[in-house]
Amino acid sequence: MTTLSNKDKEVVKAFWAKVSGKAEDIGTDAVARMLTVYPQTKTYFSHWKDQSPSSPSVRKHGLTVMAGVAEAVAKIDDLKGGLLGLSELHAFTLRVDPANFKILSHNLLVVMAILFPNDFTPEVHVSVDKFLAALALALSEKYR
Repeated sequence: MTTLSNKDKEVVKAFWAKVSGKAEDIGTDAVARMLTVYPQTKTYFSHWKDQSPSSPSVRKHGLTVMAGVAEAVAKIDDLKGGLLGLSELHAFTLRVDPANFKILSHNLLVVMAILFPNDFTPEVHVSVDKFLAALALALSEKYR
């Protein structure tokens, strides 16, 4: 299991403070990349009329994803407990394969590195990667 040190938590919170103003752009691009690079993820969104990168549905889901990331940053000290509702939603209602959380996490990392090249230092990369892994694990909690 990925353990976040106090330093990791500080780094994540500081980086989030810098990037959260671009949450819509980050989320939209990450979801669009996920659907393009990992086309198998489109099966969860077959009800969308338009799955293209610039579609309103992609933008809306990007916002939803980033709202979840913001919630996770706020609950960084207890991700499993704090994200229990999201875990239940994804496990029991949406029935999302938890492997997709890692796919989306990877795309979030890529987009943040592109949009914030000067702030996305190796230290930030490590801490944010660990955070997103812990977030994916917390979302997978109800699958066990």
